[in-house]
Amino acid sequence: MPGIVRKPGFWLGTFILWSAVLYWLSSTVPPLPDGPKVPHFDKVAHFGYFFGGGGLLAAFFFRLRPDSPPWGRIIAATVVILSVIGMLDEWHQTFTEGRSGNDPGDWLADTLGALVGALVFRRLHWLIR
Repeated sequence: MPGIVRKPGFWLGTFILWSAVLYWLSSTVPPLPDGPKVPHFDKVAHFGYFFGGGGLLAAFFFRLRPDSPPWGRIIAATVVILSVIGMLDEWHQTFTEGRSGNDPGDWLADTLGALVGALVFRRLHWLIR
């Protein structure tokens, strides 16, 4: 297993899986659990999910050039790609019965999650070096 994490294809595959799960989550109406209502918890969920996606995509880009990673480009590409995915996800939710979409707050949480995920990966990239 350790050798496989050095391959860009592993990280691209996990990112594709992440994207497929996002599509599935956006195509369903999740049941709300019983318990206390936390204001704006959906923003925390968006941030957390895109944090993970940002880390996966940054890992893919890093593994393409691990000896001299262009961190500025890696972080910028990760944020732009995931921000577009977040925007498309919000648009997709407008067609899912029982869901609302086009929420700028959700999209902002997606974009910020991607940024922080990429930045955290940059700090921890030595783990897969």
